[in-house]
Amino acid sequence: MSETLPPLIDTHAHLDSSQFRNDLAEVLARAEQQSITAMLTVGCDLASSRAGAALATAHDGVYASVGIHPHDAAQVNPGSLAELAEMARSNPKVVAIGETGLDFYRDRCPRPVQMEAFRAQIRLARQLRLPLIIHDRDAHQDILDVLREEGADQVGGVLHCFSGDLAMARECLELGFYLSFSGTLTYPRNDALREVAKAVPTERLLLETDCPYLAPQEHRGRRNEPALMRPTAEALAALKGLTLGDISRITLLNTFRLFGFGAPDMSTKIAYRIRDALYLNITNRCSNTCVFCAKFRDFAVKGHLLQLDREPSAAEIKRAVGERPDQYEEVVFCGYGESLLRLDTVKEVAAWLQTQGVKVRVNTDGLANLVYGRNILPELAGLVNAVSVSLNAPDAVLYQKLCQSRFGEAGYQAVKDFIREARQYIPSVTASVVAMPEVDIEACRRIAEEELGVRFRVRPYNEVG
Repeated sequence: MSETLPPLIDTHAHLDSSQFRNDLAEVLARAEQQSITAMLTVGCDLASSRAGAALATAHDGVYASVGIHPHDAAQVNPGSLAELAEMARSNPKVVAIGETGLDFYRDRCPRPVQMEAFRAQIRLARQLRLPLIIHDRDAHQDILDVLREEGADQVGGVLHCFSGDLAMARECLELGFYLSFSGTLTYPRNDALREVAKAVPTERLLLETDCPYLAPQEHRGRRNEPALMRPTAEALAALKGLTLGDISRITLLNTFRLFGFGAPDMSTKIAYRIRDALYLNITNRCSNTCVFCAKFRDFAVKGHLLQLDREPSAAEIKRAVGERPDQYEEVVFCGYGESLLRLDTVKEVAAWLQTQGVKVRVNTDGLANLVYGRNILPELAGLVNAVSVSLNAPDAVLYQKLCQSRFGEAGYQAVKDFIREARQYIPSVTASVVAMPEVDIEACRRIAEEELGVRFRVRPYNEVG
């Protein structure tokens, strides 16, 4: 495995394909050289399911799913379902049921037969408590209807090689499914798909090759293989405004959460890197209970786990930052809590960072002056280079509805006062808003720029970090 390339996992490959018959060992070796640390080979009928399970047993980095593709849906009967179940029960490296689903583009099998086979495999997945791998081609609404009717949300899964629009993506996410993207993400005419990938929360993204098919643009016309998936990962990173290292970390954790394999870093982070910035997670406490806060669903941010079992000391925070804080574009007090609830710790660590020549930013709810009963901003002068304050609404009523501040509607005016006052002590001040459907973004922009005289930033809903 390469020591310089961030690791990736191919969550959908067909390693049993006849196209790999003569050089599978070389294919696996090339994958290792490109830091493809694991691969999921996917069953499409009984024969390929058997072959995939055998490959998984024979190779450490290979896992398998068992299932029957809609093209071969006529194979689904009590006997074949029993065989799939036995493969799954007897082999711990069989981690999913599929690929199953509907293909109304080629219609190689009658649609009623496809539908019943799809339903039967969802029931099997529920029985075995395994996630599903879903094939969907020109059958978007039927896929969604069957997933709902059969209770597929009880086990979840992935829409592989996602081809739907953003509305469908959102419905899949509501059902608890992941969306996987292949080399099609790199095709010049696939702008619509790129817009979907850009909008999907990172904690629901997976990567795949679907090899030997769908090679990325720079390799089109060639047989695809796991070693060629990096261009897809790079395209996804560019769409999300992240680094390849970020995408690696995120998708490793997502794969582990869905399928139970891979090797993500499961340690709780005090200091965690996203892009070229280092973020500091020093408390999970908050003054607000925001309805959009992701920590009430999950404590992972861009592949980092942030649920603290205790609040770290200033010395521990400095050790977590390391000896070279100047390697980062900035260090940000953020995490999954309100950093200024630990004002003295912020001041101590920020003062140390300033001696290291590092820019310091604080992301805050802007309620610290109410918390402490005094104006704390003069205490941050010379320690903090930038502050981003969560405005989140154009008025006090909506602010309280969304942010549920313990200070009630008075909290909104306190936030605005904090933003206005911050300009005297901190060089860069930004007011931010989470793009909730009921928020008038332009009204918030006018408040930030015209009334308060600060920069304005819109933060996507369901996207943290």
